Formats: sequence, structure tokens, C-alpha cells
Amino acid sequence: MTTTIFTDGSSRGNPGPGGWGSVLIEENGSNKNDFKVLELGGGEKMTTNNKMELKAAIEGLKKASKESEIKIYSDSSYVINGITKWVFGWKRNDWKTKTKDDVLNKDLWLELIEATKDKKVKWQYVGGHVGILGNERCDHIATAFADGMDIKLFNGLLANYDLPNILDISHNESLATSKKSSSSHSKAKAYSYVSSIGGVVEVHHSWAECEKRVKGAKGARYKKALNKGDEERIRSEFV
Repeated sequence: MTTTIFTDGSSRGNPGPGGWGSVLIEENGSNKNDFKVLELGGGEKMTTNNKMELKAAIEGLKKASKESEIKIYSDSSYVINGITKWVFGWKRNDWKTKTKDDVLNKDLWLELIEATKDKKVKWQYVGGHVGILGNERCDHIATAFADGMDIKLFNGLLANYDLPNILDISHNESLATSKKSSSSHSKAKAYSYVSSIGGVVEVHHSWAECEKRVKGAKGARYKKALNKGDEERIRSEFV
């Protein structure tokens, strides 16, 4: 049996509201359609990105069977270097760094060590936001929880999953470009925000106003507009 785990963490500010996401794919047998997929996620009101990256790995590994060979993909060098290299020195030095400071997030590192106990785990670094389906899905889950949005987590067969090619870890340039564009867009000053709930479109002049409408609303869609033309384009998309 092989279990593949994708993980990601996010925080809006450091510290700030944060979220984490994990996707497990359990391969038991030769029929790909019978593989099991489990999505996990959660959030905290005040946290850091590193804490959420650790939490994603911890919770994913907790759900993996000890009888399984585990491959875990993360875009966090902090997590991978920490669990494969740094923890051994920290333990020898009574959880002190080389500069004699207390190791940050000791409680989570101890949880991660326990979650890997008696398990065959192979850690693999993947670049963040380069179009790898599993990483992109975990990012979506993590940011949804960080933003306090409702998100449906999947638990079922790969045959019924929206991302049937999730085990493909090749880079998808279209997704990567989209993500980079979205990142640049997110830093630009807003002209307005457009939201849609149940086909009803509204324009908001502040994020607080938009957030108040969409937060917790099932099926809500929203986008930031950079100018009047952008606003009209988004309105037409949402109609």
C-alpha cells in the first residue's frame, strides 16, 4: 500500500488568520479508480505560515496507515529540513538552536515527530504555485480556511474526485501562470470588489463590505476589480 500526501499552509499576515490543507491518496490495489482520496483542512484566528505548514503535515500523517509507504509533498523547506535534519540537533541540545535560543514551534515539531513514528515516510519538496495539482488544491483549502470561507472537503474514491490526475506531479504552466498573475493582482490597489451569491451580483467599494456579504455564504464568488473596465468584465462573468 502507498499513501501520497500533499500539504500546504497559509496565513494572512505573519502572524494573522491562517489555514492548512492536506490531501491524502491511498493506493491499495492496481485499479486507479479505487484509490481513496481524503481532504483535510482547518484554520486558526492568529497563527503563522510555518505553524500552518507544520499542522498540514502533522494532520496528514496522522491519517496515514503505519502499513503504508508514505510519500509526502510539501513546498515548505522549513518543514522538510526541520524533520529530516534539524530536529536531531535540537533534541541533542535540549531544544535549543545553535545560538542557544528556544526552538520555535517546539510543540508542533514534537507532534510531527510523533506522527512519523514507526512510519516509512519519504519527504519531497515541490515548488509552490508552479501548477502541481495536489499543491494547488492544498493551497486552495488552506487559504479558504484562512479567509474564514466555507469549503467542501472530499472523502471518497478517486473515480469521483474533481482532480483525477492529482497524482501527476508535473508542472502545469497554465495553472502556474494563473497563480502568478493572481498573486500580482492581489497586491494591486482595488477599484472595487464584485460579489455574486445565487446569481445576484453586487459591487462593493471596500473589502470589509464585500467580506461581510460573502463570508460563510454557500457558493459565493468574489473578485477584486482594478478599474471600471475590470469591474464590468467581472460583473459579466458573474451574471
